[in-house]
Amino acid sequence: MDRVDYQSLIIQDLVNFHKSEELNLNPWYQRRSVWTTPQKSYLINTLHEQKPIPELYIRHSLDLEKEKSIKEVVDGQQRTRAILSYINDEFSAYHPDHSRKVFYSKLTGPQRQKFLLTSIPVGYLLGANDSDVIDIFGRINSVSKTLNTQEKRNAKFSGEFKQFSLKYASDKVQFWRINKIFTENEIARMTEVQFISDLVLNLRDGISDFTPKLLDSIYLEYDEEFPIRNSMEKRLDRVFNMLGNLPEGQIAETIFSRQPILFSLLIVLDEVRQASSNKLSEILYEIDARFLDEENPDSDDKEFVEASSATTQRIRQRNIRHKYLLSFF
Repeated sequence: MDRVDYQSLIIQDLVNFHKSEELNLNPWYQRRSVWTTPQKSYLINTLHEQKPIPELYIRHSLDLEKEKSIKEVVDGQQRTRAILSYINDEFSAYHPDHSRKVFYSKLTGPQRQKFLLTSIPVGYLLGANDSDVIDIFGRINSVSKTLNTQEKRNAKFSGEFKQFSLKYASDKVQFWRINKIFTENEIARMTEVQFISDLVLNLRDGISDFTPKLLDSIYLEYDEEFPIRNSMEKRLDRVFNMLGNLPEGQIAETIFSRQPILFSLLIVLDEVRQASSNKLSEILYEIDARFLDEENPDSDDKEFVEASSATTQRIRQRNIRHKYLLSFF
């Protein structure tokens, strides 16, 4: 193989190649189309929002009988098929200017034009024979790392609930950092996304155990549609806004920077209809002082400390923290 020439093409180019039968989406070493509709929809939303996607890798060859160039998709078949399927109105996707998922045909003229002019990174394999292509295909698809549970969940699901949890958690990145809730490594490993997902589950169903199986179930249930999206977003916004109105640094300087305790506080605040910033601030400082007071704490204080220090994600400990925090309101 001579080299890999990195360029970009626009979506309209892919459409043109496909219409002129210059695009080969079925090389013999590739798998067939296996993406689900949520996965396809997530990709299109990523393009609508002008976010980056992985490169396509394409090998050029010649069809001597038809005297035309053939562009063989070595890596990126699923992405390419999803784009072409969307343009054929086979599924809908979220667009930043629409409140609901929208089919391609329902986009405005300027929106369709922007989509078709979206650039896609491409690596052209120049002078590559079959042996080169197989080697490259294997290398591209073998690069991996050990994934934690949430990263595996993120890789498995691409639908509505995954998109909601990912976006809401990423929108709160400054809150996580300023209040020292998650480390940079935890954010990089999607711990905050898992936190939001688990929070939504508990707000919907009541206090529950934390288990990977339960989280997987809500991702699966809301993979195609997430009908309570708007109501859940409003509930989360309300409780996070209450914390955002506290004196700067209060969360970071108290026990409420601990993830399990913050988790319980957010659920309690969802139940509390009214609490001024001053009143909430006083309550959090009082709880913090009691938690740190090792001299003769009363039984409720001691039970709360124990429920915040070990096996903190079990339903029993969550219920103890919830009852204790709620008593101050």
